[in-house]
Amino acid sequence: MDTTGAPGLGIDAGGTQTRWALADAAGTVLAEGHVAGASALQMAHPAGREQLRVTFGILAQQVLAYAKPGRIHAGLTGFGGESGVLAAWLAEFLGVAPEHVTVCNDIEIAYLDAFDPGAGYLVYAGTGSIGAYIDDTGVLHRAGGRGVTLDDGGGGFWIAREAMRRIWRREDEAPGAWRESPLAQAVFDHVGGSDWSFSRQFIYTRARGEIGQLALAVAQAAERDGEAREILTQAGVELARLAQALVNRFGARPVVLSGRAAALHPLILQSMRATLAASVALQQKTARPHAAAARLAARPQP
Repeated sequence: MDTTGAPGLGIDAGGTQTRWALADAAGTVLAEGHVAGASALQMAHPAGREQLRVTFGILAQQVLAYAKPGRIHAGLTGFGGESGVLAAWLAEFLGVAPEHVTVCNDIEIAYLDAFDPGAGYLVYAGTGSIGAYIDDTGVLHRAGGRGVTLDDGGGGFWIAREAMRRIWRREDEAPGAWRESPLAQAVFDHVGGSDWSFSRQFIYTRARGEIGQLALAVAQAAERDGEAREILTQAGVELARLAQALVNRFGARPVVLSGRAAALHPLILQSMRATLAASVALQQKTARPHAAAARLAARPQP
């Protein structure tokens, strides 16, 4: 199949949102959009597989309304290396030859959005969190990123869970204390009510990306609530740990902080900066990994 002149399609699938972009060979983004969140972990059970397939189908409809891509580069959170079925679905929905579809972990394309291989360390905080380094031979090294059940400190899910934990521990000790807490009021407004049944329903039935969005309420309460500020400050400490782990393993290099959770409140970056050694260069960058993936897909092939 001749793909000359066809745009490249980049896909960045995360817990909260799946973003896509089309780019031409010069790297110009021609179109972009988004659909529901997605994760390679959905492949573990039939309902999740069907949901992921539906999400890919909706994405394909959006993309084909603009153009048919020649190649696809897709990054999915939770991806562990088995790409056959995922690549086949994308090829089927978009009419692309399977050999022109590349599937990888979403952190790989996020890293290449920030650095050339070997140039620095990326700390990415979305629903979860991870530190990443792609060395000059193309090998990905990671710190964290083990999933929200185990850790992912400093990510949106972690911030949401920490807020809930603190609120309900205080309710154990002093029922009704939430009425004096701007943090608790913001969280309860988000989940639908102050009764435990609303929090229980939210935490135990919603997708992890939806739970991560509760971190927005924590950030909104920060100007009026010291406990919310403590949580956001600790999130920065958690993210600094990821960067420091990579510095310790591979030596001093610049660090970029990226991801939606990282941008929730200035306290996160400030705390991360204060935790890291002054010699570590740190900057924050708005992530556009779907655009980076599109440029990779559109790059002329040898």
